[in-house]
Amino acid sequence: MYVTRTAAFGAGDLLGQVVDREEVIDALYRFGLGQDLRDRELFASAFAADAVLDFRPAATKCGLDIPLMEGRGTIVDIILNPETRIDTTHVVSNARVELAGDTARLTAIVEAQHLPKDDHSRHALLKNLYAVDAVRDGSRWVMRHVHIDNVWYSGDPWVITGK
Repeated sequence: MYVTRTAAFGAGDLLGQVVDREEVIDALYRFGLGQDLRDRELFASAFAADAVLDFRPAATKCGLDIPLMEGRGTIVDIILNPETRIDTTHVVSNARVELAGDTARLTAIVEAQHLPKDDHSRHALLKNLYAVDAVRDGSRWVMRHVHIDNVWYSGDPWVITGK
């Protein structure tokens, strides 16, 4: 599930492989920054049309019941629901990528801070481990399957839901 082996660059287009690696990671950056800015277009650009986002493993560890999210439109509508009034910041680190033609696997650690828009005295801070399957979509890479597991959290996890 997680990318742990050191991937050797194959013979051929070394620069193209490096660019692809960075573009795969950029899909996760678009995911995080799109949430933080509440920018629907940027956020949606991170996902394939048939994407699946599985936050259930992380949610379960935090005592929440969050459904599996299927389809780019559903993911965008749930996460950027205007009624969920929260401020977020996402920090991506420790990214590792394994390329295989027009598909890739990405592992990263993402720290996600959530605060109610009108009450920053409450928070939910999560350190999550991401396992992502990505695909080439024209000139960019998008996430097709995102699996999010929680390493630790602090604060009130209900903040994530806007409550």
